[in-house]
Amino acid sequence: MHDAYELAQLLKLTVQIESIAAYDDNLLVGTRQGHLLMFSVACRYGDQKPEVQLLRYNKNFSKKPIQQMAVVPEYQLLISLSDNVICVHDMTVINFPTVTIIHRTRGATLFTLDTKKHTSLTGETSVLVRMCVAVKRKLQLFYWKNSGFLDLHEDLIVADVPRALAWCQETICVGFKGDYCLMQLSGEKHDLFPIGKHPEPIITKLSDNTFALGRDTQSIFMNTKGDPTQKYAVRWSEVPLAVGYDEPYLLALLTDCIEIRTVEPCLFIQSMTVPKPRLVVRCRQGLVYVASVDHVWRLQAVPLARQIHVLLEDKQFQLALKLTNISDESDEEKSKNIYQIQTLYAFDLFNNKQFHESMKEFLKLGTDPYEVIRLFPELLPQQSRGHQEPDQHPRLQDRDLESGLLALIEFLTEVRHKLMGDTKTNTENEQQNNINHKSTQQLLQIIDTTLLKCYLQTNDALVAPLLRLNHCHLGETEKTLKKHQKFSELIILYQTKGLHRKALELLQKQADQPDSSLHGYERTLHYLQHLGKDHINLMLDFAGWVLDANPEEGLKMFTEDIAEVEQLPRPKVLDYLLRTHKDQVIPYLEHIIHVWEDSNPIFHNALVHQYQERSQQLHAASPEEAQKIRNKLLHFLETSSHYTPETVLVHFPYDCLFEERAIVLGKLGRHEHALAIYMSILGDVPRAIQYCDKVYNQGSAGYDEVYVLLMKMLITPPDSSWLVMGAPSSTLSCPPTSDLETALALLEQHASKIHPMKALSVLPDKVPLGRIRQFLEVSLQNKLNERRRSQVLKGLIYAEHLQVQELRMIYESQSILMTEFNVCPVCKKRFGNQSAFARYPNGDIVHYSCQDRRS
Repeated sequence: MHDAYELAQLLKLTVQIESIAAYDDNLLVGTRQGHLLMFSVACRYGDQKPEVQLLRYNKNFSKKPIQQMAVVPEYQLLISLSDNVICVHDMTVINFPTVTIIHRTRGATLFTLDTKKHTSLTGETSVLVRMCVAVKRKLQLFYWKNSGFLDLHEDLIVADVPRALAWCQETICVGFKGDYCLMQLSGEKHDLFPIGKHPEPIITKLSDNTFALGRDTQSIFMNTKGDPTQKYAVRWSEVPLAVGYDEPYLLALLTDCIEIRTVEPCLFIQSMTVPKPRLVVRCRQGLVYVASVDHVWRLQAVPLARQIHVLLEDKQFQLALKLTNISDESDEEKSKNIYQIQTLYAFDLFNNKQFHESMKEFLKLGTDPYEVIRLFPELLPQQSRGHQEPDQHPRLQDRDLESGLLALIEFLTEVRHKLMGDTKTNTENEQQNNINHKSTQQLLQIIDTTLLKCYLQTNDALVAPLLRLNHCHLGETEKTLKKHQKFSELIILYQTKGLHRKALELLQKQADQPDSSLHGYERTLHYLQHLGKDHINLMLDFAGWVLDANPEEGLKMFTEDIAEVEQLPRPKVLDYLLRTHKDQVIPYLEHIIHVWEDSNPIFHNALVHQYQERSQQLHAASPEEAQKIRNKLLHFLETSSHYTPETVLVHFPYDCLFEERAIVLGKLGRHEHALAIYMSILGDVPRAIQYCDKVYNQGSAGYDEVYVLLMKMLITPPDSSWLVMGAPSSTLSCPPTSDLETALALLEQHASKIHPMKALSVLPDKVPLGRIRQFLEVSLQNKLNERRRSQVLKGLIYAEHLQVQELRMIYESQSILMTEFNVCPVCKKRFGNQSAFARYPNGDIVHYSCQDRRS
């Protein structure tokens, strides 16, 4: 695809190369004969013949082949495996003298190092070196300290002889002849998968928690928990002999070439012809050495800037980003380049119709939502489309347009959620907040308006929920909704923007359209119910046609059990109904009195007046209905205690509704007038007696004289002179006549309730004493009982008085002897001559100031 590395031959040796290692500008070569060669290499890109200088040559380094080498530059150590034992050498001395031989590793076949750097709070850097050695079927673990390797952990037992090792964190990846497994330092084992037909395992460490494991022609990526980290494996042209990693490239040694590919995305990068390569080692970023039996080659990375330029031309943005991340540019320049590349990548994904991936990139970048919206010209306001610059972005249609809009919805929803969260948590400088708030509100307006247009084209069921909590631009949204004939949603828009009059006008207009979703009065009724008391005038302007359409249901705008309805100004509603819909006054008053239990006298008086007026109106046309209303009126007058009798009485007629008048007169305490109506106008003695019973039981004013008043009227009926304020004489049920027998019967029946002297004063002198004997006996007995109760009570009160006096004398007889030797038990001080003191019931005496401290 592009040249990532430049290949140059470094060495051609007469000895057989067995192992290589590299650090800084140095290359170490171990041979099959046991020789160790150290070269310095001038690594500059573009050198056709790099400068290679032999620095050291130790012919006697080992008597056996040097199987494996590793360098720890921080400690200037060379670790070698030769003659199946691990040795540590000092690299500061020219002939690499042996620092230590780890005899316990005798029989070792391979080893691996794990090097970690730690920086303390003071800025000091320490290096921890750990080593794992495979000795037959054991893994021996060591760490470097004080010029020697010490045991780190007890040996780990494995199922077979390891043939490949790599150490990441607390996990060692082990490759056997047939499969791979992960060994935890705790001893826990996790089997992975077989290696395939290729007999040798290949393990390449990619990072602190990732391995690349070879399986035939594939490299599979696993983490330290044994889970795959990549969806797809890297596939090679043939089974690799070895695999190296120089971020972001994997380098596989094949039979006659080196093949270079990337991990993510999985791309073929480059292939370079090299005869029979065997070994690969990474020296540092961008520098890799490859060796065959007798040759060594250098792979020098092409400058990253040149690679990135080529990749951007080929639209390989992900790889360009990886290279930019590992470049040695300044952080500021690196961030700028990364942002530009990611932006190009996001737009390229969009052009390739990978809409969801594109929007994810825009989210990561924090791209201005308006720039993203511009990718969809049909979503822009009409006036903005004329100024739209022509670009190379595709015009989307049909399914592509729908997919693009769905991805845009996800993007805008996420941005909106973030903006709403930032608006709530932003509590810094007030003036700056105002500026930020304005810009945020404008951005939310653009986002919500665009979301609305997207929903109309993809899923219009989401339009209404959006509008209920929206920041949409009113004019643009109104135009869009009208264009799509979304009148229900338009109502929601008007409601959220506070344009209630426009909403109600639209509802009234659509109510007459048979095919409209807003047909009928129901939607208007629901809208009016939630307007609240602040919009009562507007509510009354539109309530009329709803009440005309369905009076019973329409009244619910004033009587529904909703908080907004209950808080409406009821006097204003009553006044409106009285002026425009009088038939609904009684149901309204009944609801607020009986259901809402309103005790305002205005409403109770009004209901009495309405009952009275309605019963008189229906008296001739519908006697049955009129009687029902009268029954309601009688019951209400009896049970309600909140109407004003004086006010109500004024409106009562003189030629009818006598029972009602009697009840009201009774509420006023005018019992004589009430009884006169029962006796003279209605001629109903039982009702008069019932009235007396009720007054007496309630204990109303004048209750002790009410029976006497009735007796007086029975004995001496009121003449027509009383009727000046009552009914005309034509309304009398019968001529008034004296009824002494009924009066005497009343006297006997309610003897205990009637004052004897007042009763005797109204009785005629001609009544025989025998007729009132029972009454006199009962009255006398009542008086005697009352006297006895008084005497008993007097005695009890006197006895209580004597007890109190006795108790007083006991307390007064107590004394306290205070001397100069008395000591306060609280402060342990004596009482002075002027000391105030307090005495407790148990006899303790303390200073007055010490009483609060006494436990």
